Amino acid sequence: MLVIVVGAVAWIAGLTGAIFGGQLSDWLDRPPTRGSDEPLRVGEARDAGAARLDVAAVADYVAPTVVTISADVSGGTSLGTGLIISSKGEILTNAHVIENASEIRVRLAGESEPRRVNLIAADRGNDLALLRMSGDGYESAIFADPESVRIGDEVIAIGFALGLDGEPSVTLGIVSALDRTIGQGNVYLDGLIQTDAAISSGNSGGPLVNAAGEVVGINTAVARDTLTTSATNVSFAISTTEALPIIEALRAQADGVEREEAYFGVGLADRTDGGQGVVVSSVEEDTPAANAGVVAGDLIVAVDGAATDGSAGLIAAIRDHNAGDPVTITIVREGDPIDMTVTLTSRPGQ
Repeated sequence: MLVIVVGAVAWIAGLTGAIFGGQLSDWLDRPPTRGSDEPLRVGEARDAGAARLDVAAVADYVAPTVVTISADVSGGTSLGTGLIISSKGEILTNAHVIENASEIRVRLAGESEPRRVNLIAADRGNDLALLRMSGDGYESAIFADPESVRIGDEVIAIGFALGLDGEPSVTLGIVSALDRTIGQGNVYLDGLIQTDAAISSGNSGGPLVNAAGEVVGINTAVARDTLTTSATNVSFAISTTEALPIIEALRAQADGVEREEAYFGVGLADRTDGGQGVVVSSVEEDTPAANAGVVAGDLIVAVDGAATDGSAGLIAAIRDHNAGDPVTITIVREGDPIDMTVTLTSRPGQ
């Protein structure tokens, strides 16, 4: 009888240890839900006249930091690309890649199995999201100094275009223009880099890289055809100027919280006469705009001294700020320029 009792106790102890050990292992492997405080890697300022880009060498250099992303969304799977930005497993991608995802996975270069990741925070208005996987010691990307990016620089786009099997696709182009603004749906982006490097579905969230292997932008969109407009080799990437402060803002949040968008409170109409600025078509009551004295018919020409060329640019400039930030809005009323200091609020219902 004693032998039976001892055996039973040992069996129960072993079972308990196995269950507890499995729970402990699962807990240790669970991706963090908060961002790290590791400084982002930013390259040194570079002089004009960069060397020609060695596509194979640069692609090989950057490859360990590029991951494929698959996210379970309603109706199927969203595929995209991500970029490892810290040794602690933080991954940057586009918000639209993981929007409304019930589960997100990444697969690293040289690996065959996906890893589960957690969403730290997302900024839909600026189309960026921060993910994190378990572990540390990962190789991370280096961002280019924002002042070193110039029109004509050779760049390559790296990403999992169309979800094709195998290694990521690599396309070569140049920086075609800087400080572009686009508006698509409810997403308004400014400070974009325009490139003729080909970008396709699946490239979203992947890096646009210079000859030094530094990330100059995060690939996000292509120009789309309309009934009156066609586009060829016109792609856009979120510049490091825009991305770096957004990353820090996302790090400060946790548990998949969406970053609050700043709010101004006006209706807008683009000019059709070829002039600069955007016309205020209406002003909502009890909003920052109304409290500052903005009225319908005002022409907004600048935000914090930066010229505003249209409604998409103004919306993007406002959303770049946080609730509570003061901004200087320059308007023209009856031919006279007026500077107004406006304290932004959070978007209602967010």
